[in-house]
Amino acid sequence: MSEERMENYWNKVKQNLEESLPDHSYRMWVEPVNFMDADETTIKLSCPNSFLARRIKSNYLLRFQKELSKFGFNDVRIEFYTEKRKAQTKEPVMESTAALPMSAGRVRPEEVKQMPLPGMNMRPGTGRLLNNGHTFDDFVVGKNSNFAYSASLSLARGTFDTDNILYLLSGTGLGKSHLAQAVGHYILTNNVSEKVYYITAEDFTNEMIEALKNKTIYRFKEKYRRCCDVLILEDIHFLSGKQATQKELALTLDHLLNAGKKIIFSGNHAPADIPKLEESLESRLSLGLMTEIEAPDFSTRVKILNKKAAVNGYYVPGDVMEFLAQELSTNVRQLESGLKGVVAKGSILNETVDINLARSVIKNFAKIEKRISVDSIKKLVCKEFSISEKDIVSPSRKQRIVKPRQMAIYLARKYTSEPLKVIGKNFNRYHATAIYAINAIEKELKKTNAVSEQVRYLTQKIEQGKL
Repeated sequence: MSEERMENYWNKVKQNLEESLPDHSYRMWVEPVNFMDADETTIKLSCPNSFLARRIKSNYLLRFQKELSKFGFNDVRIEFYTEKRKAQTKEPVMESTAALPMSAGRVRPEEVKQMPLPGMNMRPGTGRLLNNGHTFDDFVVGKNSNFAYSASLSLARGTFDTDNILYLLSGTGLGKSHLAQAVGHYILTNNVSEKVYYITAEDFTNEMIEALKNKTIYRFKEKYRRCCDVLILEDIHFLSGKQATQKELALTLDHLLNAGKKIIFSGNHAPADIPKLEESLESRLSLGLMTEIEAPDFSTRVKILNKKAAVNGYYVPGDVMEFLAQELSTNVRQLESGLKGVVAKGSILNETVDINLARSVIKNFAKIEKRISVDSIKKLVCKEFSISEKDIVSPSRKQRIVKPRQMAIYLARKYTSEPLKVIGKNFNRYHATAIYAINAIEKELKKTNAVSEQVRYLTQKIEQGKL
C-alpha cells in the first residue's frame, strides 16, 4: 500500500478520535501526533517530544489500534518517533521509541535529567512552587473555559498565533491560576525550557524594593530581562498605584517581547479597569490575547465534582453530585468545599452519603447566600464602625469614613455576585474606585494585624448569617 493511502487512513483515524474523545483530550494528546512513514507491517508516527510519546503509548495506543482495525489493519505495528533538534540546525532527528522503553537508548551522561517524583510540586527557575495539581490534565474544560484552555495550551506548545502574551481574566476561584501554572508545568515537563519564572505581582514588587534597598537592582533587572524564557505573573491588579514597579515591569516586558519570550498574566480585572495603571504598562498588557473564564454551568460543575472526587478517592453517588452542582454555583472553590464537607460529615458520623446528608451540610451556604446583599453588608459595616449609611455613601474622605467604606466594598465583592459597577454604584462610586478600595484592603491585610482582625470579625458575622 502506498504511503499516501496509509496517511489518508491515519487522517481518518484522527477524525474518528476527534469525534469520540473529549475536545481537550484530543487537542492535547492526539492532535500533535502526525503520520511519518509506513510499509506493509508498520506505521511510523511522529510526536513533538518523548513525554507526549510516553503518554500516547500508555493511554491511546489501544485506541489507535482499534481505529486502524476498522480499515482492515489488524496486525499493524505502530512505532512512535520523537523530534529532537540538533544545535544550530533546523533538521529534525527522529528517535524511535517503539522497541525500547522510553528511558532506554543511547544518551550521554550529561543529558540525563532527574524526572520529578510523583506528587511533588515542580520548582520553576525562580519564584513560587507550581501546585502539582494545576496541570492541563487536571483542568476540567467547559463552555465557560474552553477558549482560555485552548489559548493556554497553544501558548505552552508554541503554536500561539499572536504575540506570546496571554492575559487570563476571571473572578476568584474560577481557574485562572490553574491554567497559568498548567502552562509552566507543560513547559517544564516537556523540557522546552527550565527558565520558567512563576511569581505574583506582590512578590515582584517586594523583590524589586529589596533590590533597591540592597543596591542590587542590576541583578534584579538581569534576572527578569535576560535569564527568563517564560514569565508567569499572577494578580496583576495588585500593581494599582505602584508607579515605580509598573515602569520597571513595562521595560522588562519590552526586553522579553523583543526576545520572543512567553508571558502569562492573570488578574481579576482587565488592564483598562485597573485604577492608577501607567499607560505604558496598560498598553503592553493589552498587546496579547485576553481570555475570560466565567462561572461554570451545571454540566461543567458536575464534571468538576466528579474529577475532584476521583482525585481524592471519594465515593459520592451521582444524585448527590447533581444536587451539589445545582446548589453550589458561585465558583470551583465553593464546589470543592461543599464536596469535602459532605464526605467529611459522612465519614465522621459514619452516615450514608445521600441527598439528606448533603442538604444538611450546604444549608448554611444557601442561607448565607440568600441573606447576603450589598445593602446588608453596608448596614453591618456601618453598625460595627458606628457610622451612618449616609456617611458611607457620602463624598467624605475622612479616614473614619474611608476605611469602613473600603471594607464594605471589599466584603461586597467577596460575598456577592454583583458586578463591580453595581457595587460601586451602591456606594456612589465608579467601578474603578471600587477596584482601588478592594486592592487597598488586600494590601493592608498582608501588613496590618488590626485590619486582618477586623476582616476576620466581619467575615465571621457574615458567614454566621448575623446580618
